[in-house]
Amino acid sequence: MKIAVYQMSAEAGDVAANLKLIGAAAEQAAAGSARLLVAPELAVTGYGAGDAIRRLAEPPDGQQVGQLQALSRAYGLAIVAGFAERAEAGIFNSLVMVDGDLPPAVYRKSHLYGDYERALFEPGEARSMLCSCQGLKLGFLICYDVEFPENVRRLAQAGADLVLVPTALPQGPFAAFIATSMVAVRAFENQIFVVYANHGGRDENFAYAGLSRVVGPDGRCLAAAPDDKAALLFAEIDPAAFEASRRANTYLADL
Repeated sequence: MKIAVYQMSAEAGDVAANLKLIGAAAEQAAAGSARLLVAPELAVTGYGAGDAIRRLAEPPDGQQVGQLQALSRAYGLAIVAGFAERAEAGIFNSLVMVDGDLPPAVYRKSHLYGDYERALFEPGEARSMLCSCQGLKLGFLICYDVEFPENVRRLAQAGADLVLVPTALPQGPFAAFIATSMVAVRAFENQIFVVYANHGGRDENFAYAGLSRVVGPDGRCLAAAPDDKAALLFAEIDPAAFEASRRANTYLADL
């Protein structure tokens, strides 16, 4: 399966502008024969929108997810994107997967990072949510979630072929290590694919590290953004191509 990863320079607080950007990326991804497009954490509202996120949050049956579904149907590909989810229990930092006429699937971030997120969101339950796409099993995490090895291991043990990680990794002294080394280790130690989709550019609150990438089960980078600017990456997800790595590195079987 061919996938596209959108390193996005979102407009903080401008849902219409961000949905337009995602739509343009979906069109380009479909033209490149991708079957799945992955956009960053809080792509719909912009991660740095601050208190406006409370006003912009919507339930999964709201207009924002509805517009993502319309894009999915129009371009014939599944879309995964972060959004602020309004629910009875509060507001969650969530992602949604839409795939044509299938019901939307929603995952809530379980490990909130820092005072900024904890002031805006409730933590979700740490759980293994899997969806199927083109015969592959997709698992989901959001940003800081992937930095806890237990989260990725749980998805691998549940049968995930690849883990999709929309993120909003800011620039900082550890950003390159997280994106280039930690993500690769998560893929290698579980013998799965990891898709890490970050923001690029900056807003009023954050400057983003970029460094979006797709890593294979052998820890090799299959596609990477060259810098912190907006970019669309393509990668081929073929588990059979990594059977030799899985035979040599039998971590899950040897637990």
